[in-house]
Amino acid sequence: MHHNLTPQSGIGYFFLGFKLAMKPGLRRYVFMPLLINVLLVGGSLFYLFSHLDQWIEYWLGALPEFLTWLRYILWPILAITILATFSYFFSTLANFIASPFNGLLAEKVELRLSPEGVDDQTVLELIKDIPRILAREWRKIVYQYPKALGLFVLLLVPAFGQTVAPIIWFVFHSWMLATQYCDYPFDNHKVDFNTMRLCLKEKQSKAYGYGAMVAFFTSIPFLNLIVMPVAVCGATAMWVNEFKPQLK
Repeated sequence: MHHNLTPQSGIGYFFLGFKLAMKPGLRRYVFMPLLINVLLVGGSLFYLFSHLDQWIEYWLGALPEFLTWLRYILWPILAITILATFSYFFSTLANFIASPFNGLLAEKVELRLSPEGVDDQTVLELIKDIPRILAREWRKIVYQYPKALGLFVLLLVPAFGQTVAPIIWFVFHSWMLATQYCDYPFDNHKVDFNTMRLCLKEKQSKAYGYGAMVAFFTSIPFLNLIVMPVAVCGATAMWVNEFKPQLK
């Protein structure tokens, strides 16, 4: 059954992802990415919150006596930076492990929205495809991580790190999340990574709007546990409506 999707803004596609993730017939494909995300991201955040105080006190304990007044300024900055870094690292790890299931979810969403031109994979085909899917996921990490490390260093620069760098980090994170999730439907059609990036650049406002919503929800405790499958569904809807017609 073909669904006529109305073109949306990037934000609109993200919220459409919520609707799609709840549809009967798609819910079972949402389960595995959801479970992996809850276990990894939820487990890491639980660990983080139970140790955060201790770690920050340890770091601040290294401050010389005459700088103790800085503690009140540094405490929240360190807390936010550790939280952002932890979330980013464990979300990347969760995406890497869940990538075959995310690809399968993207395929099922696309079959629901536009059945033509999608191969309905068997489980055996999916298993055979896992090395290629993981290699593609690794390609994304290689693209993202050097930039993320550079920005992380900027966050540590006094004054700049507390004012401008977090804004740059949010914009960068939005773009990274757009490339992360939009890549699943592109990859299902064997569209290479660089072509995918160029397609997103042609529709930057949609890509950034969508990525910003994912970034925002990823930073909210508890909501960040359900973001992964929702983001895959929303990105697939965007692929069907915006990018698939372009690449025909």
